[in-house]
Amino acid sequence: MDDDALIAAVAAGDEGALRRLYAANAPWLAGRLRRHLPADAVEDVLQETFTAVWRGAARYTSVGRPGAWLWVIATRQAALWLRRNPHVVLDATTPPAVDPGAVATDRAELAAAVAALGPAGGVDRELWRLLYVEDRPVAEVARRLRMPEGTVKSRAARVRRLLRAALRQVEG
Repeated sequence: MDDDALIAAVAAGDEGALRRLYAANAPWLAGRLRRHLPADAVEDVLQETFTAVWRGAARYTSVGRPGAWLWVIATRQAALWLRRNPHVVLDATTPPAVDPGAVATDRAELAAAVAALGPAGGVDRELWRLLYVEDRPVAEVARRLRMPEGTVKSRAARVRRLLRAALRQVEG
């Protein structure tokens, strides 16, 4: 059974499918999470990730790759863990798994791409901030921006296209 089928089975309440999805994806998710979290936090974040998968599987649309969907959930859970544990400092004697120069470059490229969405406070920038930075539900974003949920979804698709195009220009 592929990941799309497993997620559909999870949405139908199949706990065995959740275990199989975990077994197939937890190793690579853990490997990526170890680059950003203390070792003892990785298992907690994985558990929270798959709890969120269990709760959100019915909303999965199978557009794109399931691994990308799982990674987005894992990064959100990692961010939540880091917010709940601001006192945690990674061991300074251990070399960072991520090159700080690459992180700075990535941040600069993202900032340039976000600038392509228009001025701060503009509708597209605000939609991006609420949906992708603050991880707000579509219904809440719709209320805050005073627009129908369908409009939020279509504008979110447009924002993603603009960001992809801007990132391609920055890379080129």
